Amino acid sequence: MVAFRRAVALNAVAVARLPRTLISRSRSLAIATQHRAYTSPSARRQYAFHTQLENSPTHNPSAFQYQRATAVENPQTLVEKIAQKHAINLPQGRKIKAGDYITISPAKIMSHDNSAAIMKKFAGLGASKIHDNRQLVFTCDHDVSNRTEANLRKYASIREFGEKHGVVNFPPGRGIGHQIMIEEGFAWPETVSVASDSHSNMYGGVGCLGTAVVRTDAAAIWATGKTWWQVPPVAKVTFTGFLPPGVTGKDVIVALCGLFRDDQVLNHAIEFAGGESLTVDERLTISNMTTEWGALAGVFPVDDVLISWYRAKATTNAMFNSSSKDRINHKRIDELEQNRMSADPGATYAKELYLNLSTLSPIVSGPNSVKVATPLNKLEAENIPVNKAYLVSCTNSRASDIAAAARVFREAAKEGKPAKVAPGVEFYISAASVPEQKIAEEAGDWQVLVEAGAIPMISGCAQCIGLGKGLLEPGEVGISASNRNFKGRMGSTSAKAYLSSPEIVAASALQGKIAGPGWYQKPEGVEKVIIGEGSGDFVADKALSIEDALDKIINEADALIAAAEKSEGAAEEASPAATEEESLTEILPGFPEKVEGEIVFCDSDNINTDGIYPGKYTYEDNISTEKMAEVCMENYDTEFGKIAQPGDILVTGFNFGCGSSREQAATAILAKQIPLVVSGSFGNIFSRNSINNALMGVEVPRLVERLRETYKNDTEKPLTRRTGWKFVWDVRRSKVVVTEKDGKQWEQKVGELPANVQEIIAKGGLEKWVKSKIEA
Repeated sequence: MVAFRRAVALNAVAVARLPRTLISRSRSLAIATQHRAYTSPSARRQYAFHTQLENSPTHNPSAFQYQRATAVENPQTLVEKIAQKHAINLPQGRKIKAGDYITISPAKIMSHDNSAAIMKKFAGLGASKIHDNRQLVFTCDHDVSNRTEANLRKYASIREFGEKHGVVNFPPGRGIGHQIMIEEGFAWPETVSVASDSHSNMYGGVGCLGTAVVRTDAAAIWATGKTWWQVPPVAKVTFTGFLPPGVTGKDVIVALCGLFRDDQVLNHAIEFAGGESLTVDERLTISNMTTEWGALAGVFPVDDVLISWYRAKATTNAMFNSSSKDRINHKRIDELEQNRMSADPGATYAKELYLNLSTLSPIVSGPNSVKVATPLNKLEAENIPVNKAYLVSCTNSRASDIAAAARVFREAAKEGKPAKVAPGVEFYISAASVPEQKIAEEAGDWQVLVEAGAIPMISGCAQCIGLGKGLLEPGEVGISASNRNFKGRMGSTSAKAYLSSPEIVAASALQGKIAGPGWYQKPEGVEKVIIGEGSGDFVADKALSIEDALDKIINEADALIAAAEKSEGAAEEASPAATEEESLTEILPGFPEKVEGEIVFCDSDNINTDGIYPGKYTYEDNISTEKMAEVCMENYDTEFGKIAQPGDILVTGFNFGCGSSREQAATAILAKQIPLVVSGSFGNIFSRNSINNALMGVEVPRLVERLRETYKNDTEKPLTRRTGWKFVWDVRRSKVVVTEKDGKQWEQKVGELPANVQEIIAKGGLEKWVKSKIEA
């Protein structure tokens, strides 16, 4: 049988290598509308991939045909190539692929106010010296308006630690850390830069593989210069067409979050293509909010637009002797331009999606969910009053965003209308950084907003993280240019929060209701937002599908051969008794063989970290365990604390723990003395936090579906309920046993818990595990 499969595979290879030509790709709206006029993804083959030749400097879009690119052995995606540059201790010639666990040494690691908490973990490891201080960047940005003695002491301790170890430190008020990483040249194209913050995805806007780590990981990087990382599956998102006037990068990412809302890119890294018409600021906005879309990274390629953007900065640096001149200069840009990286032809993507930019209109996200996206014109018709408006955050408060907001008020004045913030509305503005605010001041844009009645604030995260003044009160409605509108994040859990572009925020503040500036010009023939699976070019996808299908057959045949050889070899060597024995997982000392308890069920998908542990407590470093237990799940359900009991097994829906990188989302559950969380699926950062902090977790989608089926006809739909069901995780046998309330019992196989994960949890978390290794 193995020989037969190999013959089939070799024959397929021979066929696939026959010469052929490909039809060039058209990006015209007419063709896209003709072939893809629908608003939801259709079932399409996942192996029809977008050609990389299109991004070549010598590519001629008007040519009718071109020859196939030279084949590359073990082709890699752009994300895999960038990660390869920073992977260490790889065997000679090894090419990393999605799914691989690697040891990675990032070029930079940024931490903000949480530097103080990381310092404690660093000391707890027994470490006394930073492995490589050139990796570290400190940016105090989250709680900058807090002038209490405790917060000032925290900032002083961060400054003193940085001075002692020679770490670059940007003081409170200088700007938001992610913006600083970009404008100072720390997050550099085609490198890996991480941050102890979930919006490090933003670095992908300049072609940098930016991804989040958690506090414990950060401490390990400080001490050793490296950490572990699993290369995520890579999704390719292709933009076709061009943004119509009045449509922005914020509309693009709000549309992606709202239209592809079924976790299509959950825990993936995204490679964007076809975005040549997007400005760098628009790319930063899009990459920033790939976090809310569920992705671990969102990377744009290095192209002429980015090179020109850096050239302008390098020239300015040289003229004014800027602090970033050693990082952003023409010599370094020359090297980047001459050695641009791109995905190899034939690189494997987990999936491919497309969005036709020409079919977008202004869109608003919410209320209280990024998965709800509504065209602006529909919300305008509802006359939704606004109490507060916010032009804040690393997502959309750069000089270009401030200029767009100022234009709204300037045009109102020109038309003889009142160019003032509407009565009863509070409009808060905070620049992404001091340099961005200075640019806005020099252009007169900042003053326009202030004179219109906007309330200026120090540069920092402010209301986006739920800190400082101007938070939403019970029953209020807010609209923000930031990135998250989770319930309770920006104030009261009974408030409604919407997200939109800076011009919509400004127009809403001006009119006192959700409104736009009227700049949108609808292209002729556009009736729907055109999205789908594939590259968005019907003709080229069809031409490519034949060869891609053959490539897929080859890969599947190779996999079948390998699996068959492995299984046949194992069958020859093992007796039935031995096979039974091998199915048992070895349990390490200190790790429980079984975990069991009564199920308490939180029947919601996408319960985020703000729901699990409110942001207002995140930077209270001395909060007690008892208090953490008390506020656990507070923003999700205020009754949770009364219902859940120590020893319970918490069962939730899908994508549990999405959102920020705060470790307290895991430690608060442990403080509640809940040892295990079971879900349909977990957000990647939460999974990492759970392991690092010794909280156990297991995915059992069948259990979630069974619970929902049981309670679907109940009149009352409590957010949290005691079920009377019993749950047992038999770790040794890699299965779970569920006993329902009526006594019915069933079991389900689950993944084997690896020894390295057991060891970390048994030691009490990664921090204690690393310390044990240092002391050994």
